[in-house]
Amino acid sequence: MRTLSYTALALLVLALLVIPFVPQLIYIVFVMKTLCFVLFACSFNLLLGHTGILSFGHAAFFGTGAYVTGQLVKAYGVPTDLGILAGGLVAAVLGAIVGSLAIRRSGIYLAMITLALSQLVYFFFLQAPFTGAEDGLQRIPRGTFLGVIDLRSDTALYYVVLGIVAAGLWLVWRTVHSPFGNVLRAIREHEPRAISLGYPVARYKVLVFTISAGLAGIAGSLKAIVFQLAALYDVHWHTSGDVILMTLLGGMNTVFGPAVGAALVSALNHYMDPFGAWVTVITGLVFMTCVLTFRQGVVGQLGQWLRSRRTPAPSAKVQHRSHAQQQH
Repeated sequence: MRTLSYTALALLVLALLVIPFVPQLIYIVFVMKTLCFVLFACSFNLLLGHTGILSFGHAAFFGTGAYVTGQLVKAYGVPTDLGILAGGLVAAVLGAIVGSLAIRRSGIYLAMITLALSQLVYFFFLQAPFTGAEDGLQRIPRGTFLGVIDLRSDTALYYVVLGIVAAGLWLVWRTVHSPFGNVLRAIREHEPRAISLGYPVARYKVLVFTISAGLAGIAGSLKAIVFQLAALYDVHWHTSGDVILMTLLGGMNTVFGPAVGAALVSALNHYMDPFGAWVTVITGLVFMTCVLTFRQGVVGQLGQWLRSRRTPAPSAKVQHRSHAQQQH
């Protein structure tokens, strides 16, 4: 199973590296948008899948990163790399504030607090003089990365986005497979027991909110640079709903399952665009089908199927054991 995973990962990396050389097969800007949502979904899953915290307002961090980066790069001439970093840092600070307020409650009450605070952020960007209101923050210059790479080239920008998203996904993986990640899963499974063991649960929740929000802000910053636009939709509650859908489709109990969900939703929105408003209906039907067929998400169900194929049936184990005893 591990060999199969490494083979699939190697093929995926190879495919991502050669995408700029086959523009007739796939649109490179679409792939960059998908990569941004992959990082967004995986960062959100740190809360939902690994800590058991449902947030209805994660678009606030995604949109904040987009607007902060866009304003710094466009109005103040900040280098693009520093603008992306600033977008992630501001989103992380906002995540710490929202997390410290939201964790005072649990369950649906926590989710509604995140939604209310997200709407406050939405109306701030709607009314702020520098955001362009419904028109959004347009014509954001791409600039250069590290003062060397000219991001006006889609190919150069693609590899920069791919590298940053890969670093973000590595951070997600490292967080999940660390003692910190073990504590998060303990909080998800039985919070009172984690408290009884002496863990400062509130501190852990605020910290995971901060990490998740920072990565979501970087994803929004990258999207703003790719499209040269920071729009109200980036901070709208619909975007929060999209990332929940991506996570559930891919599998919230996995590390990179939400990445598959993000790719599915992005592909549906892109390739079904000629159908207009029917895209929502088609996406809903796909979601219903996946929920009914893949109870643990696409990746989660696939992993369970592979494990069941690998593990011999109990009767086979008994027969093998009796045969060994007879030989002995």
